[in-house]
Amino acid sequence: MLTQPTATQQPLYAQLAQQLAKLMEHRVFQPGQRLPSMREIAANHQVSIATVTQALRWLEERHLVVAKPRSGYYVATPCAAALPSISNPPKHSLLVQHHSRVETFSANTEPSSVISFAGACPKDPGFFDESRIRTSLQQAVRKHRNTLVEYTDQSGTPELCAAAAQRALHLGCQLQAENIIVTSSCIHAVSLCLRAVTSPGDVVALESPTHFGFLDLLESLNLRALEIPTHPQEGMSLDALRLALDTQPVKAVLSVPTLSNPLGAVMSNENKRRLVDMVSAHGIALIEDVVFNDLMATDERRRAAKSYDTQGHVMVCGSFSKTLTPGIRLGWTESGRWKDAVRRIKRIEGVPTNPILEYALADLVTQTGYEARMRKFGDFMRTRLQEARAMIAETFPSGTRISAPPTGFTLWLELPENIDTRVLFEACKKEGIIFVPGSLFTASNRFNHCLRLSFAGTWGSKEKKALARIGQLARSL
Repeated sequence: MLTQPTATQQPLYAQLAQQLAKLMEHRVFQPGQRLPSMREIAANHQVSIATVTQALRWLEERHLVVAKPRSGYYVATPCAAALPSISNPPKHSLLVQHHSRVETFSANTEPSSVISFAGACPKDPGFFDESRIRTSLQQAVRKHRNTLVEYTDQSGTPELCAAAAQRALHLGCQLQAENIIVTSSCIHAVSLCLRAVTSPGDVVALESPTHFGFLDLLESLNLRALEIPTHPQEGMSLDALRLALDTQPVKAVLSVPTLSNPLGAVMSNENKRRLVDMVSAHGIALIEDVVFNDLMATDERRRAAKSYDTQGHVMVCGSFSKTLTPGIRLGWTESGRWKDAVRRIKRIEGVPTNPILEYALADLVTQTGYEARMRKFGDFMRTRLQEARAMIAETFPSGTRISAPPTGFTLWLELPENIDTRVLFEACKKEGIIFVPGSLFTASNRFNHCLRLSFAGTWGSKEKKALARIGQLARSL
């Protein structure tokens, strides 16, 4: 029996989803079997169609059901591949010294003839509404053409700051527009936040594996990386983080609690709350990247750690370049108690953002169709990743482990330990295929048998053959 949720109970759709999941676990509904219609489920459980829709999205994100157009929802057939192992990084911090490896990888890797599984930003033209973007830009130039001949050093136009604050409501955050600072990208926002709360030689805790862009930042700022064990679905181990905070001089935590890169892990809301409590108790900053949160199906799943912040210890950073328009490279941050320090650093940099682009982006973010586009985008990528996981399970070496993110652009693969993915990378590059070797996602000498694949580009017969070819070459090694 479903009960109306109190402050401590789960929402109705989550209760319904878990009941349906139990029925599938006990084989009341078999793999491949069609579920009852949404109307039947709503009538049987005395809930609304909207609640059933959210429950089915909950199940989709966990790969328990599959939607088939004009047919309904079916119980998913489990993928044979296991999840990657929980990471086991060194227990001490390290200076990041992998610049040369990144340069070697990035040099001459993406000519037009190359089939790339390396990018983390969508390149498929079908992902974005180019005409809508062009119209917003033209309107911004018409209405605000005077800004083209003015010098500005603002923290951001009020319109974009208000749009970011409005969108943050879907993350559970009530932000003040005047506290938001516009940046040239999300990684720029993260950089400003790091500079505001650390000094050279300080220790920063982060997921393991982590986005190599974060490692580049730590290296450029002469900061030490303390990698925390991370579960492929549940995210950073808070027990391990607590031990690190109690025993080591950590000055900041850098985390992507929702759809982390490269694992695609999603931390539970309860753990997000615990994470905020931990950093607040130690008086340090949590720098939270929320760039992929909008791809989740419901606001409950999108919820940011920042939403639990009552003392200003969370510095939230985001952008819309991965989900709305890569061509408008703008980010934003609300930096809590360090907002004045971040604003000052940006001003000293002398790198103001472009008001015309800000006005256009504000228009795009606040248009009525934004929410529907995000849901369609998230569903589209979820289906693509499911297809890719099935292909990898069939064509890669026996024992390959594959991440299972609810949506997003990337999969993390853990191959048998005798396969060096740096050697595999060179073999694939000779055939015009590239990916990112796992060794780039750590400050230590680990993940040499792992790799990240991105499916943000086109996905047709050429790309599917190339994916299978990576598996064939891996088997040959």
